[in-house]
Amino acid sequence: MRRFVTLAVLLFFTIPFGISISGCGKGGTKQVFCNSSDTGPVVGQVDTITLTPRIYGISLNQGQIGQVATPTAADCNGTPVTVSAYTYGIFDANGHQSNDLLQIADVVPSGTNAGKLCAGNWNRNTGGGIPDYTTCNVTGKTGTVYVVASAGATSNPLPIFVHPKVASVTLGNPTPSNACAATDDAVDAAGQSSNCCQLSKQATVTAPPYDGVSCVSQGQSQQIVGRAFDTNGNNITCQVGHLSFAAQTTTIASVDENGVATAQQPGSTIVSADLTQAGSSAGFFSTCPPVSISLTVPGTQPGITSAVVNQNNPQPLTAVAIDKNGTTLTGLSLNFVSTTPITVPVASTGIVTPVFPGAAAITAICQPPTCNQSPNNQIGLLANGKPVASNPVNITTPGSNSSQIWVGSTQSRYILPVDFTNPTFGTPVRLPFAPNSMVMSNDGASIYMGTETELMVFTATTNSLSREDASVAGQVLAVSPDGGTLVISDPRKQLVYLYSTATSSGTGTSSSTGTGTGTTGTGTTTTASGGVTTTFGGVATHAEFTQDNQTVYITLGTPDPNDPTNPQKIAPTNQMLVHSTFNGWSQVALPNPASDVAITVPAIGAYLAGSKTTGRSYCASTTVNPDQSVTNNFYPLADTQNAVTDRIVATDDGLHVIGATASSGGSITDITFNKALPPSPPSNDPYYPQPQNPPAGLQWPPQGGCPTIVASDYFSPFVSALNSHPLGVTADTITGVLPTTNSSLAFITYTGSSGVLPAYAPATGTVTPVQLTGATAPVAAAISSDDLTVFVGTSGDNKVHLVNTKTLTDTPSQSITPNLPQYIDVNTDNPSTVVPPNLIVQHPRKATS
Repeated sequence: MRRFVTLAVLLFFTIPFGISISGCGKGGTKQVFCNSSDTGPVVGQVDTITLTPRIYGISLNQGQIGQVATPTAADCNGTPVTVSAYTYGIFDANGHQSNDLLQIADVVPSGTNAGKLCAGNWNRNTGGGIPDYTTCNVTGKTGTVYVVASAGATSNPLPIFVHPKVASVTLGNPTPSNACAATDDAVDAAGQSSNCCQLSKQATVTAPPYDGVSCVSQGQSQQIVGRAFDTNGNNITCQVGHLSFAAQTTTIASVDENGVATAQQPGSTIVSADLTQAGSSAGFFSTCPPVSISLTVPGTQPGITSAVVNQNNPQPLTAVAIDKNGTTLTGLSLNFVSTTPITVPVASTGIVTPVFPGAAAITAICQPPTCNQSPNNQIGLLANGKPVASNPVNITTPGSNSSQIWVGSTQSRYILPVDFTNPTFGTPVRLPFAPNSMVMSNDGASIYMGTETELMVFTATTNSLSREDASVAGQVLAVSPDGGTLVISDPRKQLVYLYSTATSSGTGTSSSTGTGTGTTGTGTTTTASGGVTTTFGGVATHAEFTQDNQTVYITLGTPDPNDPTNPQKIAPTNQMLVHSTFNGWSQVALPNPASDVAITVPAIGAYLAGSKTTGRSYCASTTVNPDQSVTNNFYPLADTQNAVTDRIVATDDGLHVIGATASSGGSITDITFNKALPPSPPSNDPYYPQPQNPPAGLQWPPQGGCPTIVASDYFSPFVSALNSHPLGVTADTITGVLPTTNSSLAFITYTGSSGVLPAYAPATGTVTPVQLTGATAPVAAAISSDDLTVFVGTSGDNKVHLVNTKTLTDTPSQSITPNLPQYIDVNTDNPSTVVPPNLIVQHPRKATS
């Protein structure tokens, strides 16, 4: 089909009309002529009429009703002129009218509905009281006609494309340019795409066509290419006129009227095609994500990823992100996170300003939905929808500070506040119930305690119980770094809750669960500002949030039916839950039961304790199907180490995962990561992290973008050592592994005997037993934010010992005796029996009050 053979002529085509020549009217008002003479066009009268879109026209399915946009009129000076009514007509490419044209498309010539289009033929003089121009009769004819509007002048011809009904539009796969050049008309109908139709050539488009199977670097432009198909699957692209496209997420790509898309921020967006006066999803456009993010301290040598920053001194960090084509990305919505946000916080701009002495690892993350987002059904396609983490930068702030601690017990309903800036300790505060768990928000404002009956919220600033919520019961396992979300496990109802810490509560209405490896599901949700926000079936044993608050990993267990609320009797299972703000719930099948979880630094995944210690990657393992649909295995296996661990933790420097077990006499296991480069990545995976000229010391954790397929040993090449050391104690149960924020030591707490606190030094691989005078076992502990003191709750003497981390010695004279009375029931305490302080939380404060 030839189009616009005489388009240039038609743009100046006019229907003859009379021109009256007049001078002064009776009223004496003189007419002003455009050519400054006394004849010709008159200023203020219609000289030009414009119909839009001038070249691209209107596309209609057979039998479809449309509408010509209201024309615009102007006088000879280009000044807008108001026209009360227009008259419309149908013409061919040469400006002729015929009845045959009206079988292709018809227009209401005048009246109230003037300009109303019919892709067929309007009814006329049908009788029976049926008004004219109310029924669009399908004629089965297709082709291109032109509408012209007149009102003292004639408009440009507006093309109307009538074609079989469009059933679908697909993007990508442009027709090769040599095939387009083979004929002046469209290429073979089976292979035609919009980049090859003559109409697309009316506009000056210099951008290469977008193939739909590769990403475009930021700032680069490519023309969107589409194919239109009718209900029988026939390619009708070159019959439908101009394909107009729009990006659903304009921050990822902007698309102009010619279909030229310019890549903006990393991510994938749905692109819709505006055709036949309606929009439909046609495909997607991908802006290339980073494959590496390098976080550095300005003014230091390459490869330096640590700094000493004094208290209250701002220290900016610089993040440089590069995509697969070597383009340096700008304007990214990176999320800067700190492993100790209260001690060493980092602003959204990447400026670190320490508030207290201590240490922290700072990481920059490009993470959906704020960075590199994609529709859920396209996660992993062209590496969009996956997170990208930088290397960690370790910040150390010298000095010391005082502390506040709160001491409780699972066997008492009293909690003792201790402020070390006050020579007189506070008095124990009585609670309604004995807590079975206790966590503190990072800001030090609230302490959350679980019970078999309710959630108790204790305000640390006033040392008083501020709230009780009987709608939830069970153990409080974790609080998010921003303090906004709790993980609560109710073993009686066998539900895991995510609980908003806002003051008002809400209840959910429906729930569903996911099953299988890496599958997703949705839990009970609520729109209230506080209370339970989502639930998932199961009994949780341990939980940990990523440093950016976006994801929480949860291990599951099976409770003892005779003692369901006893955490010591909950047997681990081979199931893990993960909740992400981007993906929702995922239930992950594990190769062996997992008893604990530790988030890596940076948070590129997690390690799980068990009969084998395994690593899981935050990179989804993506299978791209031939039709470009994707299948994802979320949180896939990334490492397996032959190490038995009961409890596990990752050090803030990112170089160790330390676990401990009470089995076989007790031992400490250190999974040590190597900063050397691992074996070469697969050459056929363009998104596997391959930083260009990576500086020394930045290789672990794996830097940059996720691989398409995550191998089961993805982390394994980075493990340089797996060392096991005797615990040196008689332990029944490991209750905790606590590393200092500077990663120099890790302390092991347990139930049992021996009366010593094992202190492990990762740098030397040595275990030092710290003798606790008068104690049987260290059952719980908290480390001061400045890493100088370990507050150890002990059985035997039921005290809190203060251990100096520099000398690894206990000072008995400084021990605290909380004297927590034994809890019998809601009406009875036994003050003659004091119980071990096995719940301790701490928060830093200035050295002086």
